[in-house]
Amino acid sequence: MTIQATATAEITVYSKPACVQCTATTRALDAKGVDYSVIDLTKDADAMSHVTELGYRQAPVVTVGGEHWSGFRPDRIAQIA
Repeated sequence: MTIQATATAEITVYSKPACVQCTATTRALDAKGVDYSVIDLTKDADAMSHVTELGYRQAPVVTVGGEHWSGFRPDRIAQIA
């Protein structure tokens, strides 16, 4: 499966402070030159509800269009870069 980031596919990283995997994810996206937004799950109850509804209980959660994953996933980041 290949995930394509297009102009219409917004990339969002749902993150938490002091999260090693979150930092690794945003650094990898930065290194690939990928535009994304970050939402702090500790400050946004609606975002926390959203990722919980997606079935996740750990950060980061990355959404790209209709696709999503949890944790530091260099393989997935490479697919969208």
